[in-house]
Amino acid sequence: MTGTPRRLTQRDIARMTGVSQATVSLVLNGRSDGDVRIAPETRERVLRAIRDSGYVADPIARRLAARDNRIIGVFTYEPVFPAGNSDFYHPFLVGIEERAEALGSDLLLLTSAPVIDGRRRIFHEGNRLRLADGCILLGRSLDREELARLVADGFPFVSVGRRDDAGGPVSWVGADYAGATADLVHRAAGLGHTRLLYMGQGEGPESHADRKAGFDRGVAAAGVTGLHLPADDLGAVLASGATAVFAEEHSDGVALARLAAERGRDDLSIVTLGQPTRHVADPLGIRFTGFEIPRREMGAQALEVLTALIDGTKTKRQRLLPCELIPGTTLKESAK
Repeated sequence: MTGTPRRLTQRDIARMTGVSQATVSLVLNGRSDGDVRIAPETRERVLRAIRDSGYVADPIARRLAARDNRIIGVFTYEPVFPAGNSDFYHPFLVGIEERAEALGSDLLLLTSAPVIDGRRRIFHEGNRLRLADGCILLGRSLDREELARLVADGFPFVSVGRRDDAGGPVSWVGADYAGATADLVHRAAGLGHTRLLYMGQGEGPESHADRKAGFDRGVAAAGVTGLHLPADDLGAVLASGATAVFAEEHSDGVALARLAAERGRDDLSIVTLGQPTRHVADPLGIRFTGFEIPRREMGAQALEVLTALIDGTKTKRQRLLPCELIPGTTLKESAK
């Protein structure tokens, strides 16, 4: 009695034709891969071996290669689970998960990326990015070279957060930090503040640059004085003469409020520009004036855009969502 004949594999076809298994895979799926070019005679030799041998491709493998398996990759440049990040990324993930469930997609959290020079890298030996139909990118700062490579490769991806072009337009869903910050500057000017200060980097990540741009735009429109100092010298901020401080990072606003209370500066107004990105003790229990980032909706719409890119349907690939004002109690009428 003979056993069941062994099913031919891509490795068998590669051995028969003297090419790599990767080349067989590319020929089977009718595509090239990045800079790889397959000579016409090599392609024909592989196709002839497939016809002559009666090779039948694994349907699951073919489905993966065709990128219609409804698996969505999620790559994070920073840790996203609660630790020292004040659970900042959780609402993004909730929005992504809810929309994935509604669309019948599964999520693949890409966690094997090594940290190189202090940064996670998408492209590394053995990366599994192409197991997914496309990928959502999360993180405050994304690697410019990797974005450019993704754009050049034509791999479907969407960034959560506005991103500058990287060798071509980048698909993203962001928050209108500039508009929200400018609105808060307008409110401060309406309360009599004529000397305002932006506390933070104001550059680097697009989210920081957008906040600073909104501050500058609001100051110019209101005809008031705008100052800029980093958050590493709170004493200098207090001594600046500003009556309203706009803190780029919520935690820095908390630290400034604590120092102002210690020094009897209850006249100082403090506005925080978004949710905490790291844990900070706040024994004062202050309700800061600021704005709410639409994190859940950003995650949901990022998946919506990505699905359209994968399916080849028309959609708005760059979306800026409004932030919601938080009135709070820390923007007060100026005493000067």
